[in-house]
Amino acid sequence: MKILVTGSNGQLGRELATLLRPLGELLLVDIQELDITNAGQVNKTVKDFTPDLILNTAAYTAVDRAEEDRELAMAVNGKAPGILAHAAQKNGAVIIHYSTDYVFDGTKNSPYTENDTPCPVNWYGETKLAGEQAVIKSGAPHLIFRTSWLYGATGSNFLLTMLRLFNERDKIKIVADQRGTPTWSRVVAKTTVEIIKKLRENGRFKSSVEQGSGLYHLTCTGQTTWHGFTTAIRENVKAKGTARLPELIPVKTSEYKTLAKRPQNSTLSLEKIEKTFGVKMPDWKEALNLCIKEMEF
Repeated sequence: MKILVTGSNGQLGRELATLLRPLGELLLVDIQELDITNAGQVNKTVKDFTPDLILNTAAYTAVDRAEEDRELAMAVNGKAPGILAHAAQKNGAVIIHYSTDYVFDGTKNSPYTENDTPCPVNWYGETKLAGEQAVIKSGAPHLIFRTSWLYGATGSNFLLTMLRLFNERDKIKIVADQRGTPTWSRVVAKTTVEIIKKLRENGRFKSSVEQGSGLYHLTCTGQTTWHGFTTAIRENVKAKGTARLPELIPVKTSEYKTLAKRPQNSTLSLEKIEKTFGVKMPDWKEALNLCIKEMEF
């Protein structure tokens, strides 16, 4: 099996690269090797490598900066997935693309399902929704995995930001009225690989993906607030005894101004992915504990 991974230097790309190696030949590319917004470059790379599977982990993830850097955010998140998907369709490949809980407006009181109508409240969400739609319209066999509050030991994410702030401040104000599910990038990578293996079992990987093409929610289980997430990080840091422990002050969204609006509730239902592929997702606290145990700080 030949697998092309974009965004290979990102937190999800790195995790996938490690776990995918036993499955076949990998081509790992990041912006330095391939500009995914350039259709000519993408088509040449896909034609030359002839992958069976393209995994697109590349994304513009700076939610607030996207409000001002609109053109680049849309190019990376909205247009590039379509370019990759069209190249996959033209060359007989399958594409797996990653999206976000921020395609929803956050007004629903219960977890969002794949059947709920997206309605982003910020430009980042708009661009990610455009990317989903571009992949679907391409006609390529595809799996689109929406995840949420992604963090890991590398890259740029909430966990690493909090660990830095713990060492810089005595008090930290954290939003306590937005709900979601913190999700370790390794959980997403492991589940992705587990699903790929299941779809390869009958020796008809492409046709299996064609039958299951569509949107799936892929996160840890449970839910919390940003304040609850930070409190759990603090508890793990305290257990390791390796960093300062600042006071965490809960605040309302209205007291914490940001360029981009955030959904109040972005929890996602996992019923579809668990029933379709027989996967079992771990609790978010359990995953966080394992992630921090591995880290050195």
